[in-house]
Amino acid sequence: MKRLFAVLAVSVLAVSAAQAADFADVDTDADGSVSLDEAVSMMPDLTEDAFISADANADGSLTADEFASMKN
Repeated sequence: MKRLFAVLAVSVLAVSAAQAADFADVDTDADGSVSLDEAVSMMPDLTEDAFISADANADGSLTADEFASMKN
């Protein structure tokens, strides 16, 4: 039961971090997309699975729209 609560807490923290992060702040190289490394540097609790799920076109990076979908 404690493990379930820990997993839920981490998930809530990742979503909260994504909501607080602005696309332009996360896109540190200003190339118009967010890599997994960029996303994790701003949202340390973000999992690779969550990133892949948000990457709708499966190109390995997030567009502004894909990034925004993580916030919803």
